[in-house]
Amino acid sequence: MTPSSQSFPSKTIHIGVFIPAFVQFLDLASVDIFASGSHEYLSALSPLVPEAVYSQAPSVKIYYISTSEPSTTLSLTASASILITHHLSSPEVQPGKLDIVLVPGPDPNTVWDKQVTDWLSGQALHEGTDILSVCTGMYLCGTAGIIRGKKVCGPRGLQSDLKKKFADQEAEWVGDELRWVQDGAFWSCGGVTNGNDLVAAYMRANPDKFPGPVAEFATMLTETGDRPQKYEVGKVAFTLGVIWQVLKAVVMGFGKGKKE
Repeated sequence: MTPSSQSFPSKTIHIGVFIPAFVQFLDLASVDIFASGSHEYLSALSPLVPEAVYSQAPSVKIYYISTSEPSTTLSLTASASILITHHLSSPEVQPGKLDIVLVPGPDPNTVWDKQVTDWLSGQALHEGTDILSVCTGMYLCGTAGIIRGKKVCGPRGLQSDLKKKFADQEAEWVGDELRWVQDGAFWSCGGVTNGNDLVAAYMRANPDKFPGPVAEFATMLTETGDRPQKYEVGKVAFTLGVIWQVLKAVVMGFGKGKKE
């Protein structure tokens, strides 16, 4: 390809991953599907990915935002860590600067500083910024007050706790039935790998950011986005499955104790 015929991205999508505290590695990893739909990634796979596709793909800039200073590391699950690129006060990540904010799941019992909740609520108030909550990211979003009156998910096993903790926000909780749901600019999903389903659905629903062929290539290459929005196993079956595993563990523990 000659320099004159090179394809360049027509736009840049700015994505902030908000990790003010220890989070689940699997939740955060869903951002890589966005990166897989970038001009940088898809063009590097040529000729597997044709120019007709990657020429439509946006450049994707991802910011890892925390209360820690840039270039410090934050611990994740699985003994992993990630390099923070921006403090939440950095000019590049203020309201109006980001197209998407991804909120991976922290410990539900985390107590949040006002600077954390103010930053997130400020992002949600800005028209043109979409908030994507993964798993227990719902606890941070709820504390920031950005789920008021919205249809939301959150982890299946924590629906009762979420409903009780954020009862004053009068949200409609659909996490027992749906993997993910959209309400305006707020998107949310159930536990861990449902973040992959959420990102895939978001890309497909936003052709202005990720044109159809780009979204489909990204989900095809990452083998995501093929699970239905509605859970295949209903609430009762899910609950019974959990109870059965607990009973099995109790029986196994009893048997082990007898042998000892």
